[in-house]
Amino acid sequence: MIDLNVDEWTQEEYLKNRRELEEQGVKVVLIDTILNPIEGTDIVTYSPPLLRQEPSGSVFVFYCDTGKSSKERLKEFRTKFPDHVCISLRGGRGYWRKNLRV
Repeated sequence: MIDLNVDEWTQEEYLKNRRELEEQGVKVVLIDTILNPIEGTDIVTYSPPLLRQEPSGSVFVFYCDTGKSSKERLKEFRTKFPDHVCISLRGGRGYWRKNLRV
């Protein structure tokens, strides 16, 4: 069982949990808050009107350069998207390893 009541996921947790949740029919979205996409993975640029259209219960994983800003903004994200799960990517874009597979 995946704990969705956390503030952060590592890249490894994100990849593992995304696969498991999507097998259960839960959409997991990696969200770029800095207009700097992560190479080699699917991302969505932060846009509240578009994100509100995602299915209720979807998991939003926000990232910035270091993970600090996205974690600090979790309260804001959770207020804006109360029907979605909001999590920050630990270490942000800077810790992303494009060759990591789980």
